[in-house]
Amino acid sequence: MRRKRVLSIGAWCAVSALLLSVAGAVWAADDGFLGTWKLNEAKSKMAAGLAKNSTVVYAADGDKVKVTIDGTDDKGQAFHSEWTGKYDGKDYAVTGDPTSDMRAYKLEGARTLMATTKKNGKAGVTARIVLSVDGKTRTVTVSATDASGKKVTATQVYDKQ
Repeated sequence: MRRKRVLSIGAWCAVSALLLSVAGAVWAADDGFLGTWKLNEAKSKMAAGLAKNSTVVYAADGDKVKVTIDGTDDKGQAFHSEWTGKYDGKDYAVTGDPTSDMRAYKLEGARTLMATTKKNGKAGVTARIVLSVDGKTRTVTVSATDASGKKVTATQVYDKQ
């Protein structure tokens, strides 16, 4: 007579947790955006009235991504912001950014992220973030409205550290 082996609920939970952590590790290994990025001002076309993100760090945080930005605002004041969420196009809270309280990222293909910000429910900056084929640079095309209501765009190039 053969005995069937049945896993307990606790064992199923442990197996599920293991599979999710492996899936998260595989996803993180494939995410070319992860790492530290420094602004290359010589290759960038900055726009007056927009913040300058000097350093951007993407780090895996479980099944989410944490994006930390250090830079200067449109008045030259230093700022530090943090966002943790998924590349699913949904709004997640951002802290430390005087121009936004929510941010959403959406993956479009393997090398392009679309990002949008909101402040008090009102749309703010949009950005198209493209990772180079070799994974050594990312180019961010930013569209926003400055304090006077004028549409501005900028192209910022970042080098992976």
